[in-house]
Parts: sequence; structure tokens; C-alpha cells
Amino acid sequence: MSTFLSGVAVLLSTLALGCSGYVAYEVFTLRETLNATNTVSKTIPTQVPSPTATTSPQATASPSPASATTSAISPGQFVQPAFGKKAEVELLSAKRIKDPETGNRDVVNVQMRIRRLATDGVAGSDIISVASTTARNPETSVTYKGVALNRSTGSVSLFQVRPQASADAYIWLRVPDGINNLDIFVPDTAAFKNVPIPN
Repeated sequence: MSTFLSGVAVLLSTLALGCSGYVAYEVFTLRETLNATNTVSKTIPTQVPSPTATTSPQATASPSPASATTSAISPGQFVQPAFGKKAEVELLSAKRIKDPETGNRDVVNVQMRIRRLATDGVAGSDIISVASTTARNPETSVTYKGVALNRSTGSVSLFQVRPQASADAYIWLRVPDGINNLDIFVPDTAAFKNVPIPN
């Protein structure tokens, strides 16, 4: 009887040892998989964040990519009225950048500041659709549009901006490389003529 029990004990010990080895192997494999996943996630470059609509006062647009060139626009050089005299739009910069998806330098990042001037009489429908901004080659009259909806601030509502406060916005326009001047048209805003685009 004791021999039988000893045999059973040895068998159970062998099974327990085998199970322990299998569990240890699974844990090791899982750890290696997690390490490999972490390594891959660290080497994959992060995607350019999609810009979101900016309607709050003193909002700031996302910074341009590092490949952007220096803007030739001076502060206060390009300021135009919007919605009559309810607001004004100032171009802060117009920089040529690389398209992160194609690597081509056929994108112009236009940054602007929308300032509400009116203290009253501003309706909820007084919205500047920054995403609908276009540009035109002053020499050929060819028109250029935005890269995509997610490459602009979207819309800025004057109603949500306090009087004398401002909101920053931007849009990426698809403009072929080599064009050095643009007429820029922001909706419900007077046109910006011959804006320099440094290459």
C-alpha cells in the first residue's frame, strides 16, 4: 500500500513540476511579447495631432512643424475687417512646410488672429469658417484650397469671444512649391493681397 501511495506521490510531484515548468514558459513568452510591443511602440513616430476648433478667447493654434521656414510677415502688416466692423483678422504668419504624409513642400500654413471689436450686436451666426479659407496666385489667378478639414482650426464664433479678446486659428493650404506670393481669402473678411510666402 505504501508503495502505491509513494508512486502516486511521485506521479503527482512530476505533474506539478511539469505544470510549473509550463506556467513559467508561458510567463516568459508573455513577457517577451510585451517587451517587443513596447519597443515597437517607441520606434513608431507619433502622428501629427489633428487640430481642433478654437473658439475660446486667447486660444492658441498648434505650432507649425519644425520644417517651416521663417515668415516674412511683420506684426500688424496684414490686418483686415471682418463682418463689417464687428471684428478684425490679422495674418500672423504664412509659412511653407512639408506635407507630413507625402514629404512634398506644397503646403502653406497660414496662422491668423481673429479679434472681436464689437461690444454688442454680435449674433450667433457670426462665425468665421477658417476651414473655408482659400488662396489665389495673383499672377495666374489659380485658386488653392485647404489640405483637409482636420488641417485647420475649423470655425471661430465671434459670439463666443469676449469683446476686445481674440482667438488664434490656422489652416493648411495646398499651394505648389515655387509660388512666393498669394492673395488670401478668409470668409467674411476683406482680402489679403500679395502675402509673401518664403521658400
